[in-house]
Amino acid sequence: MIQCKLIDNVHFSLEEREVLSGVLSVDENQAHVMLKTCNRTEIYWGEGTVPETILRHLYRIASGLESGIIGEHAIQGQLKLAYLVACEKYPLSSSIHRLFQTAIRAGRRVRNETRIASGAVSHSQVAIDLLKKEQIDLKQKVVSIIGVNKITEDILKFLTANQSVNIFLANRNVDKAVALAEKYHGTAVPLHHKKSMLDFTDVLISATSAPHYLVEKDDIHPDKEILIIDLAFPRDIDPALSACKQVKLFDLEAVEQYARHNLSLRTNEIERAEQIIEEEICKFNAWISHLQPQYHSIS
Repeated sequence: MIQCKLIDNVHFSLEEREVLSGVLSVDENQAHVMLKTCNRTEIYWGEGTVPETILRHLYRIASGLESGIIGEHAIQGQLKLAYLVACEKYPLSSSIHRLFQTAIRAGRRVRNETRIASGAVSHSQVAIDLLKKEQIDLKQKVVSIIGVNKITEDILKFLTANQSVNIFLANRNVDKAVALAEKYHGTAVPLHHKKSMLDFTDVLISATSAPHYLVEKDDIHPDKEILIIDLAFPRDIDPALSACKQVKLFDLEAVEQYARHNLSLRTNEIERAEQIIEEEICKFNAWISHLQPQYHSIS
């Protein structure tokens, strides 16, 4: 039977999530798929029957219905990557293959056949919406970004499209920062020079995979007025900065709360997504009943 261990921490505080993220472990010699995101750690293993509770749970995960931001795009790629990594490491059972391939298909159907992904449903898009809400004059303000990845590139695209002319990009790997900064007309800065960069910064956006704070309270002058959006998990920005009168800090928890304000607009889309999931569960059960343990590679 297929089994699953999980820590679903989407309803915990950001601080609690950081503690829980390292709790769940597994025997690395046992064939399994591990899905690890900022909201959850899940491990799937075994062979044979797939309990319907596990089936429905993973389909909902793939469809973005269990994400901190309902309908967000990143989980589909994270799920696919977790499955492909496991395929390279282990001889997975046919049931595990079928489970993950059909979950990915269910997620695609939900995104293609509903509008659940409309609006601010990615962390980068929510960050952009926050800049709009705060009425930041991007032509006049200095925007600094820490990290080189898809999230920061999406934000850079928006800044460039809105004629933001004062953009700094810091990263531990300077070559990556240079390449991305040149593409979007920004200026690359070595991460160890961040304090000098922050002296000129009006808006700071950070999204890295660093295991510790990259910007601490002492890195920013106490009288400095600055808007900070921390999209990292664990956090890049010292939460003590939120106590500074001139600092407005949005961490991942605040970003997700802001995104949930628009959730009611997509209630009908959630209902349709759940219908699609039930249709996919019926297809899976039909496959089981015909005893056809066949699967195909995904692109």
